Amino acid sequence: MSPRKLTLEEWDRHYQELVAAGLHEPAYGGPLSRHLALEGDLRLRQLRFDDSPAALRLWNFLLTENHRLAEARAVGERIVGTMKDLGTVPVMVYALPGLRAFYPDGAWWTPCLMECSDGLLRQAEAEGIDASFCPVRAMLAAFQNQQHFPRPDLLVCSTGSVCDDFSAIAQRLERMGFPITWWEMPRRRAPEAQEAACPLPGGLTAPQCQVDCVRQELERVAELLGRLAGQTLTTELLAEGIRQANQVRRRLGALRQTVYGSVGAPLPALEMLVAEMLAIHFCSDRSQTLQVLTDLLEVAVARRNLGQFVVGEAATRIYWVNPVADLRAMNLLEDWGGRICGSDYMFTHALDPIPEDLPPLEALARTALADPMVGSTQERARRIVADCRTCRAEAVVISRIPGASHCAWEGASLRSIISRELDLPTVELEIPPICDAMVPTLAGRIQALIETARARRAAVST
Repeated sequence: MSPRKLTLEEWDRHYQELVAAGLHEPAYGGPLSRHLALEGDLRLRQLRFDDSPAALRLWNFLLTENHRLAEARAVGERIVGTMKDLGTVPVMVYALPGLRAFYPDGAWWTPCLMECSDGLLRQAEAEGIDASFCPVRAMLAAFQNQQHFPRPDLLVCSTGSVCDDFSAIAQRLERMGFPITWWEMPRRRAPEAQEAACPLPGGLTAPQCQVDCVRQELERVAELLGRLAGQTLTTELLAEGIRQANQVRRRLGALRQTVYGSVGAPLPALEMLVAEMLAIHFCSDRSQTLQVLTDLLEVAVARRNLGQFVVGEAATRIYWVNPVADLRAMNLLEDWGGRICGSDYMFTHALDPIPEDLPPLEALARTALADPMVGSTQERARRIVADCRTCRAEAVVISRIPGASHCAWEGASLRSIISRELDLPTVELEIPPICDAMVPTLAGRIQALIETARARRAAVST
């Protein structure tokens, strides 16, 4: 039977069939509908999910993260919140026993999943953080009401070259009584003529002095993590942590190559977006992240080899820039005739393997500086252009994040560079946490993009 996407109700019936057939699940397994009943994840009713057991595992893994954090706290593990980090400090955390990292910024999806029934955005607004700020303002209220994740034993946050919205919200958190350890991230720049240059992952370059600065900051973080764990974060422990993090990154890389490189899509865009997000902090469980990605890769390879696709060959190949605040947008894109063939969800540096032939902190410093959001828009655009060529993109969607200071003009700049370099049709959209009222507008703009790309495809083929 060809793969397909199921509603929540259909998945419940499918789940019973799988269980009757002998489905083996991890401890966090179960029917998807329980997250609606127990957690109030109302948005699940509007989503359509891949019908594979691997996708079921992915969703259950994602939606039980807060339970894992609570269980870790109950058995004496220490919880580290790694804010505005996107893939660096979690590698250090998981190199030490008894520590568990999570990504408080991820609360920005809570209003979407709970269709704003959580009240987090209203609560943030009562604190003076209104809709002129990025939806990550939901994090402020999540810390305040303590209903979504345990209070961390340590909060670590990068500062300097970061989103102004996030910086303001994090500073408000500290004034509310949540102490934060700050570490400096300089804005990446090109080396000057007299400066020593240092290669970074992703084909970037920075002055060695900037790498040294980040390395020294990470040394300070490593010392704090060691105190929390009661054990020094040695070079050997960190090297092993990097090795295991790279297992995750390489498995995700193989998954992206398999799905995005196939003539049709063996897995839907929605599941791929969630899978890519796991690379940031392993969804609070590094070993399970690896297993979740392994299961997805097996499904993708099997479907590709059999020519069984969730989205067929005729779909327009779309490169998507920036994550969406409303997950439903990924379903809608495919409904309207598109498929994702490549992506830049703001953390490409968390996808690149960390160098294993360097001193570990040096390798992490170089990787952190490769963050696309701490350099110029032109550098980010160059990688997007190269990716578009590799994945044979036919069009580009740039998704602005509502209120985000870093998206004010970046989208327009990216669109200009991409159009100039590739001559591809592009569109810039803003997608709120609940996009239902905007569906007609989004449909018109995305369908116009797809029709333009199809006309160009037809012209080339003739």
